[in-house]
Amino acid sequence: MKTFSERVVECALKIPSGRVTTYGHIARAAGGGGQAARSVTAILGKAYQNGETKIPFHRIVYAGGKVWCSNEHKNKRLDLYKKEKIEVDSKGNIKNFQDILFEFT
Repeated sequence: MKTFSERVVECALKIPSGRVTTYGHIARAAGGGGQAARSVTAILGKAYQNGETKIPFHRIVYAGGKVWCSNEHKNKRLDLYKKEKIEVDSKGNIKNFQDILFEFT
């Protein structure tokens, strides 16, 4: 049986191009409870450090469609959004969030 962390990574890798999902959606799809979303970033960061470099971090956003962009990664992340035709407004929110939200089945 796979661990919660393994399931989180699997879920992140399933997010299709041009779509986004939230930390909470990933946590729930991986079998976690209400507070599990808080651990998703750490789990994915550790997986990346351990060689899983295909995690589409830019496709994972906060609830409501808020984008996380550090100064270090902002330009690269905005370029990825543009390439995938994901529109971000001037306040850092996905414009058509509900339309492109990927929900796991």
